[in-house]
Amino acid sequence: MSLDGGSLEAKPPLGDPVTLNIGINCQWQQSCMKTQSKAMKRALKFVSKSQPPPWRVQLCNRNAGRQRVRVDWVGFDNCIRNSTLQPLPARAIKPPARAARKKVRRLTETAPPATVSAPGPGERG
Repeated sequence: MSLDGGSLEAKPPLGDPVTLNIGINCQWQQSCMKTQSKAMKRALKFVSKSQPPPWRVQLCNRNAGRQRVRVDWVGFDNCIRNSTLQPLPARAIKPPARAARKKVRRLTETAPPATVSAPGPGERG
């Protein structure tokens, strides 16, 4: 940090995974990071106070995930507070596709049996 130019440059917080995640999502833009941090605090406070059902938290986590490990906290906060959300119906879960497939015989199962030859010095003779 230097005071020469009149501006302080903030170093990326490598030790704090939450701030690091928000920083990467926002490409280190301060206004975006501030919005995401406020939404995270607001959502976490709401979840601890109101104790929503697990299906709602899981649904909002799935919806707010930008990629595998990145979370859009503004989206999560909006989702968790949405009172019109309903749990997914049980019929929405489909059985694995394997159960519906017909068994296909392998080529080795349809091939004629191998002929047995007299024992020799080796496989290649």
